[in-house]
Amino acid sequence: MYWDLFVSFWKIGTFTIGGGYVMIPIMEREVVDRRKWLSHEEFLDNLSLSQAMPGVFAVNMATCIGHRLGGFRGVIAAIAGNILMPITIILFLAISFRLFRDNVFVEHVFMGLRPAVVALIATPVFRMAKQARITWSTLWIPVVSALLIWLFGVSPVWVILAAIVGGLLYGTYSAKHKGSVSSEGKGSVE
Repeated sequence: MYWDLFVSFWKIGTFTIGGGYVMIPIMEREVVDRRKWLSHEEFLDNLSLSQAMPGVFAVNMATCIGHRLGGFRGVIAAIAGNILMPITIILFLAISFRLFRDNVFVEHVFMGLRPAVVALIATPVFRMAKQARITWSTLWIPVVSALLIWLFGVSPVWVILAAIVGGLLYGTYSAKHKGSVSSEGKGSVE
């Protein structure tokens, strides 16, 4: 199991270009579809938890999934696999960047990667929205959250805290409302 975790996260870390969020479809395909280690719902739960945790998103996902599958040793295997190749590539690029930073070809390569990275990020966003059961009536929540962060500079921490409070209030209201409806129904039957 530990070797499988290491190899899977090594592949994810090696072929992820563009940051942590780009790895979501690659990780979902490996962990959910191919290996069947997690269900789609469990993956989405780990994704939410990883986003709320401080630190690097890719390492947070490796930590959550590694712990779920193999405890502390699973965490070490998943993190080691996830960061080995990116650290190696970053060291290589840092050493050689001075030689190529003024090269027009290199500049064009990076310009060409930008739209691909946007598409790689957009794809899991739509898939997660579907899995999270976001409907037209709940779409306003992520839209308002994004606008608060982007246009008004509200810290994501405040948005997350507001979402937690809102979720707790909604859950409490729903439980009370469901309880009152079922108690009313019981009273009328008896």
